[in-house]
Amino acid sequence: MTSESPALTVVCHVRAPLLLEPIDRQVETLTACESEGAIDDVLVRSWPKEVSLSESTPHQEVLESYERFSEWADRRGVSIEPPFRTRTNTSQITGETTELLVTPLCCLEVYADDDLVGVFPHTDGDETVTTDEVIAQLRTGEVPTPLGATPTRVESESWECPTCGGPLVDGQGLFACSECGWLGTVAPTGDLLESPAGEFATLEGESEADPGEPSDQPLSQ
Repeated sequence: MTSESPALTVVCHVRAPLLLEPIDRQVETLTACESEGAIDDVLVRSWPKEVSLSESTPHQEVLESYERFSEWADRRGVSIEPPFRTRTNTSQITGETTELLVTPLCCLEVYADDDLVGVFPHTDGDETVTTDEVIAQLRTGEVPTPLGATPTRVESESWECPTCGGPLVDGQGLFACSECGWLGTVAPTGDLLESPAGEFATLEGESEADPGEPSDQPLSQ
């Protein structure tokens, strides 16, 4: 990776008992990409075949990942079902029905710096991007391009401060919370990213008619 390229991080989720061909080969290829410098970091995470969709499940981190993946897919207008799917199971003893999340054999999260680039595999209509295709791109140091549309920016009135939950004010693409002072921008993925407070010092100074008076609009340029 060059100094101008974003840092590529790949999180590889696999079913632990299935580290066999072809899954084992994919993990080995990703590890080789990291050794060769095509990928900056590779993290391998295991998950069970099925997870109960309930608050009592001991695998809350899997549900949190699934929720993160689903939110990304919604923003792109693509589907992650499959490879994920849900089913119900009814106990023959108690008669209780449980809804289960069935996880894929292998799923990749790809990050460029701190931005979630994509979740693979995913589908847009009849077209699917597979993990093999993504790994082939990663071997060249290329950032994979997901299917679907680039997320459009939501109106600023709908944004909430990630720190206190207060409303954010959009000042020409720079967001500020009037309640706690949080400052940030929106990543290409549609996520809010906090920015160093000092980054806005010049902007605030330019918006002040009198240096001794506070500005009513700290984010105006």
